[in-house]
Amino acid sequence: MISSYKRLGDYIKPRKEKNVNLTATKLLGINIDKFFMPSVANVIGTDMTNYKIVKKNQFACNRMHVGRDYRIPIALSRESEDFMVSPAYDVFEIIDTKYLLPEYLMMWFKRIEFDRNAWFHTDADVRGGLPWEAFANLKLPIPSPKEQQLVVNEYHTLQKRIDLNNQLIAKLEETAQTIYKQWFVEFEFPDENGKPYKSNGGKMMWCEELEKEIPEGWEYTSLGKVSTCLDFKRKPLSQEERELKKGIYPYYGAMSIVDYINDFLYDGDYLLFSEDGANIIDKNGYPAIQFVWGKFWLNNHSHIIDGKGFISIQFLYNSLLKTNVSDIVTGAAQPKINQQNMNGIMILIGNEAIHDDFNKIIKPAYHLLKNYKNENQKLEELKELLLGKMAKEN
Repeated sequence: MISSYKRLGDYIKPRKEKNVNLTATKLLGINIDKFFMPSVANVIGTDMTNYKIVKKNQFACNRMHVGRDYRIPIALSRESEDFMVSPAYDVFEIIDTKYLLPEYLMMWFKRIEFDRNAWFHTDADVRGGLPWEAFANLKLPIPSPKEQQLVVNEYHTLQKRIDLNNQLIAKLEETAQTIYKQWFVEFEFPDENGKPYKSNGGKMMWCEELEKEIPEGWEYTSLGKVSTCLDFKRKPLSQEERELKKGIYPYYGAMSIVDYINDFLYDGDYLLFSEDGANIIDKNGYPAIQFVWGKFWLNNHSHIIDGKGFISIQFLYNSLLKTNVSDIVTGAAQPKINQQNMNGIMILIGNEAIHDDFNKIIKPAYHLLKNYKNENQKLEELKELLLGKMAKEN
């Protein structure tokens, strides 16, 4: 790609159209990962005529906290319908798309190096705002529109595959939950004749704790009796320590991967159960859990459990996914689910034969799910490589 660096401000212009006629009804914010999302702001009683309009192929950004967040939230609208954003945001568009394509510019904004450069130009405010003039003075390579389109097409090809994989992953997760519900909630697992158990006269017994009938021979028991907690192996690392251990193995926190380092503590399929933080349960009281696999490190913000005996981790994941655990959360300022309370969660389990049959169906599905997620990780790495190549001149 033969290109020369140009001043961003020479190719974009601010737009300050306000929602004076209240034609836009949808209010969006900007995620730190650079996409528009539904706003969480409380706008009851707010004058919405002062909010800014965003049209298709226009950008919006929040320059206020770049120094604090080390990233500049910025997004490109691909929506055909106009929407509004906070009056504090900047809205801008490309002056002439014959010279600079919106999608190409958005790719440049997604580069780690762009955020690093923007952070370097922040002001002395405690939050580190990025002045508009400093933003406009940032530079980028602008090849020919044809070359820009080739890069955009390559990026979109990768993204489309990721999106397809995500759809397949969602379908597998939905199917797993459907099978779990059919077997362990509705009790319609196949009987010895291959027919639904409960509706075909399967033997039932009364469960006092659940106040309903369950299949004969089943047990309502605690999580701690059917799983093994491996918290004793956890070892939190400071950011400084992780900087010295950069590598390929995921370093998990309470909700997700937070870093990659050169060593691991665990190897296999496990269930992570968030221990503390504001989001350890959702609005329904369901716990924040993650099905993880492979070699990884874990800090002390998630419990880690494995199945015991014929109880698989895939069963535990589907069982806990829709279990209300709000009654075991402690702490007001810092919500927490300690190990003892987690182990006391009650779940319904079947006999060994039922679980063996369930595992024969569910484990291949999760094997496929892991393959799709592993492929997505590789595709994301290819996307990063492509973004990195944008700055190289041949």
